[in-house]
Amino acid sequence: MSEPTLWWLLTGAIVAIELLTGTFYLLMLAAGAVAAALAAHAGANVTTQLVLAALVGGGAVAAWHLKRTRRNDEPPAQANPNVNLDIGETVQIMAWNPDGTASVQYRGAHWTAIHRTGVIPVPGAHRVAEMVGSRLLVDKS
Repeated sequence: MSEPTLWWLLTGAIVAIELLTGTFYLLMLAAGAVAAALAAHAGANVTTQLVLAALVGGGAVAAWHLKRTRRNDEPPAQANPNVNLDIGETVQIMAWNPDGTASVQYRGAHWTAIHRTGVIPVPGAHRVAEMVGSRLLVDKS
């Protein structure tokens, strides 16, 4: 079998594994294998093909990792309004229970609201800051 064929088969295997696992980084490694296959088609020696595969695949993985870590300024899912549309909505709390919870009517259902640790609960309008399980963590508006 020729060298380009081996690289193309390796690329296909990497993409198949990526489809089974959902690991996006494997696509970056597949890009490195594609670069090596193209180099093999151009007549480069095996050492050049391996170095090119390592540089392109490893560089793509490193670049994607840096991009993801720099963009990681989003709050966690339970406090992210892009994930949970309840975040930022206003609820009216009439009274707090002695255990630090309140029963609120929100979206046509009864919910349990809780406040942050160290905050003295007071009745009134509150903003949903986070979902903690099936409870609404609220802040005073």
